[in-house]
Formats: sequence, C-alpha cells, structure tokens
Amino acid sequence: MANKNGKAYVYINGRMLGTVENPLEFVNEVRVARRKGIVSGEVNVGYAQKLGAVNINTDRGRIRKPYIIIENKQPKLTKDLIEKLKTKEVNFNYMLRNGIIEYLDAEEEENALVAFKEEDITDKTTHLEVDLASIFGFTINTSPYPEHNSLARHAMLANFTKQAEGLYATNFNQRFDSRAYILFYPQKPIVTTVAYDSVSLKNHPSGQNFVVALSTYYGYNMADAIVLNRAAVDRGLGRSMFYKTYADEERRYPGGQRDKFKVPPPTADGYMGEHVYAKLSDDGIIEPEMNVVEGDALIGKVAPPRFLEENIGAGGLEEKMRDDSVILKTGESGVVDSVVFTESTGATKIVKVRIRSLKVPENGDKFASRHGQKGVVALIVPPEDMPFTADGIVPDLLLNPHSIPTRLTFGHLLEMLGGKAGSAAGTIVDGSAFTEKGTDRIDYYGKELEAKGFEKFGNERLYDGITGLPFKAAVFNGVVYYNRLYHMVSNKIQVRSRGKVQILTHQPTEGKARQGALRFGEMERDALIGYGASLLLKERLLDQSDKAEVLICKECGSIGYYDHIKKMMICPLDKGSDFMEVEISYAFKVLLDEIRSLHIMPSIRLSE
Repeated sequence: MANKNGKAYVYINGRMLGTVENPLEFVNEVRVARRKGIVSGEVNVGYAQKLGAVNINTDRGRIRKPYIIIENKQPKLTKDLIEKLKTKEVNFNYMLRNGIIEYLDAEEEENALVAFKEEDITDKTTHLEVDLASIFGFTINTSPYPEHNSLARHAMLANFTKQAEGLYATNFNQRFDSRAYILFYPQKPIVTTVAYDSVSLKNHPSGQNFVVALSTYYGYNMADAIVLNRAAVDRGLGRSMFYKTYADEERRYPGGQRDKFKVPPPTADGYMGEHVYAKLSDDGIIEPEMNVVEGDALIGKVAPPRFLEENIGAGGLEEKMRDDSVILKTGESGVVDSVVFTESTGATKIVKVRIRSLKVPENGDKFASRHGQKGVVALIVPPEDMPFTADGIVPDLLLNPHSIPTRLTFGHLLEMLGGKAGSAAGTIVDGSAFTEKGTDRIDYYGKELEAKGFEKFGNERLYDGITGLPFKAAVFNGVVYYNRLYHMVSNKIQVRSRGKVQILTHQPTEGKARQGALRFGEMERDALIGYGASLLLKERLLDQSDKAEVLICKECGSIGYYDHIKKMMICPLDKGSDFMEVEISYAFKVLLDEIRSLHIMPSIRLSE
C-alpha cells in the first residue's frame, strides 16, 4: 500500500526495486525521456495512485496501441506531417522516434485521457486516437459496421472467421495438409472495410455474397435455422471440397527388423479379408482416382510381431508378420486425389495418400454471416416454391427476422442494405467502422437504391412460391456476405446398433472414430422418467449396454462361476452348491470386484 509520506514503490515487470519521493515527477521524467528516444519506446510506465505503486513494464506479450501525443491542447501530428506521410517523405517510424506518436499498454492507459476527435480535446486530454476503428482489433475490423453490433457477437465473429471455408492457400493442390477445405466459387465481399483491403484478404476469400430475405418459411426457419434455395445450391452456392491426408512410413526396429509396404498375405496376423485390399496395386499402395469407402485399405503394410518370441514360426523357418495397413476411417468416403512417395531424414520410405470428397450443402450444414449470425440449414427448397420479388429475384437464403433484434446485430441489416445498393450500382461499398458517413449511411444507400428503382429502405413485395399470393407485409431483403463453416453434418453423423465394447466395463466404446455409441446420461434418464417411459431405461442402460448374466450363490451371496472341466457351478467361498442366474449391469460386477479389493466382502441377497 501507499507510503504515508507520499513515497511510492517502483516495480519493474512485477519485481520491486525500491521507492521514489515524487512518483508523479518520476513518471513524467520517464515519459519525456521515452519521447526523446533516451529510453526505449517499448517501455511503459503507469502510476497507480491508490496503491502507491509505479509499474514499469518492459516484458513481452503486452498488447499496446498507438496514440497521438497532445501538448498544449494541440496534437503533435500536424497537417504538414500528414501531407509528408502521404508523399512518403516521412514514415510511421519517424513519428515514433520523434515523440509524435507513442504506444501505450493497458497499465499506462489508466493514466491517459484520450480524445476520440480533435473537437473533444480539453485541458486534461493527454492523447488523441490515431483512428477510431483501432478500438477494435484487426479481425473485428475485417467485418463491416462492427460499431453497430453487440459485443458478444464480435467474439463469435472471430471464431467463425477461423472456421470459414475458403481459399486458404493458392497451392492447395500441391499440399498434403491433414485436413483442408476449399470453397468452390469464393467471392470478394461487396461490402468491404479498410482493414480487409489493406491486407489484400480478397486473395484468400472465404465466402460468397448471398441474396438474403428476412422472412419466415412455414415454420422451417425457426430460431437459428435457415432455408436455402435448391437452384442456388445446384449452381454451386456454398459447395466445397474436403481433403484429408493419410500417411505411413516403413519403420525400422532394433534387431534389424522393419516394416514393408505390400499387400498383406492371408497368413499375416490380423488379416482383414481379401475385399479390404482389393483396390491396392501390386506394391500395396492405392492408385489416384480410385473411389474408396470406409473400411478400404489405402496403404498395405506388414510389420514384425510386437514381441520377439512370437517371431519363431513353425520349426523356426518362416518369419511371422502382422497386418499394419492404413484403412479409411468410419463414415468417410471419397476419391483418391493424389499419392506421394518420399523419404524421412532416416532414409525410411513414407507414403502419403490424399482423399478428396465433395461437400454439397445439405440439411444440418452450418453457415454464418460476418456479424456472428450463425444458422443451420433446415430445408433446401426448390426454386419454384421459394418466395420471389416482382422482378423475379429469388433469395438464396431465408433468415428468421427474430434473429436480428434479439442479438442486437444491426450491422447485419446495414450490410443487407449496403450490399443491395452496391449490387444495384455495381460498386464496392465501404463498411469500415466509424467512417465519415456514419449515421448518414442509410440515406446514402437509400438514394442509390431509389436511383435504380428500388424502395429506399430495401423493402420489397414478395410473392409466396407455393400459393402465388403476395405477402401481406413488405419484406426486407438485400445482399450479405456469408461464410460456410466447416461444421458439416456429413463429418459428424454417427450411428451404431451393436458393436465394440470396452474390456473393463463391457459398455459400448466412446467416440465416432471407435464406432462408439452416444452417451445416455443422467439428464437423458430424467427426461424418460418425466415422460413416464421408464421401461425404456432398462433397454437403454442394461439390454443395449452392458447386460451380464451371473451366477449368485444362495448361501453366501457371492458371484460364482461355471467350471467347464468339472461341469459344475462353483462358489468362490465353497459355502453352497445352490445357485441362481441373475441379470446385472457388468459395471456393477466391476464395482463389486473393486470393493473386494478393499478387503470388504459384499454379498447379494436374493428373493424369489
């Protein structure tokens, strides 16, 4: 805490160094020295008066932001300097070295009073914003009109930007990434921002401009569901290619043994049947352009046994081997796109096989706009059944109007209007945050639309494709840049009747990759009881899970077993010879075994 005599503790990167007599003078001295270049520009100093602490930060990983310095109520960045910047006589580094602009971190920002515009400067103002849009980070600035959206949607937008399918690299067909998604017809957005253009993101587009109408459709787009136009999907809207790479290498083992790429012989341990290896070439590797489905071998490989003593075959003559082939995983299918042979640093052979599969939008696929408005396809409608305008324009996507006011994403509405105006005028529209137009944007877009014969607020009379009758209310429609996200139902669908079980509990395995079941938990159990369908519980949690029939001794209540050699039932405590067969969950038997390991003898009481 603060010293009573006005002194303050000085900390560098959180470590205490000592105290200073006049903390305010000390802090100002450091800042003046930094602006003159005596102290590094990466040093930040903040004075926490209530704590009586001066915090000096020089460590890595701090988020810092540039501000224009203000002296005597005047910004140090003058009009002359701005002209010199335009003519490239000076650059940004010149501003930093000459104390015109400085970077502040979170700690030092606490001591600053920042003005948004020059008109806001007062006697106490210390800094001026370089650009209002810099309040947002780069990711948020690539989305249009971010200042009109709720803060929570910005976080979602950042997530969806990562998940969007697009053109991540122009040499994608030469790359063997483990997973890759390529959008077929990526477009540049009609509504862009300064940040989007400044890093040439149009070279890596990640979406398409959709014609969107804010309208319900017979209850199919309730909540976050969306309805797509079948004709647009057939013409390539949101269509993408999914690439997956499978790889394997010929490993070497101690003792001179090694793996070998070849079609495994029927004598190999773990041989999976002739049909699995039917598509392999003579060298054991699949060829390009072969259609493959789950369970097909892509790379045939044999490996030595895991344990040395297994290696001695009949009379020690033949060498035993086991099948270690690479198989296409469950639920996947496609075409072999490319096969590459290479070598590791240890001169062992590596094979990589890239599979491609076409992903056409279907029910359950996920789309999102650049305003965090995500949605899942609920229905794909033939174009003749979709609503249409008097000009015959059919929307690509129908979005529920309720999803806008509840989420406070008014930027989405502005983009619809701006995108429509840009489409009509044939120009790219600037949707950067805090631009000059600001509140006049709607009037500006309205004039553009009226000049092209549209209603100025983007509303149009729509007709129902099924009945042919006009809707009672005019419907707002426009153009929005939508991303297709990589959450696709074809990669997530999971089905199982009966299958593999775990060794320990005899319950079904977990996870899609292991042909696992879906978890039926406590809450799902509560739902069944609530609906009065409690007999289903026995089916779900016993019959379809880990039902085990065990013998229980009527005398001592312990679990017995049947001895096939003596052909009799045996009690582990030799208490009795009368047994009863009982159905229990195998996990319960495991529990009883665990209790016994704690030297407690559980016994089961039976009643007829």
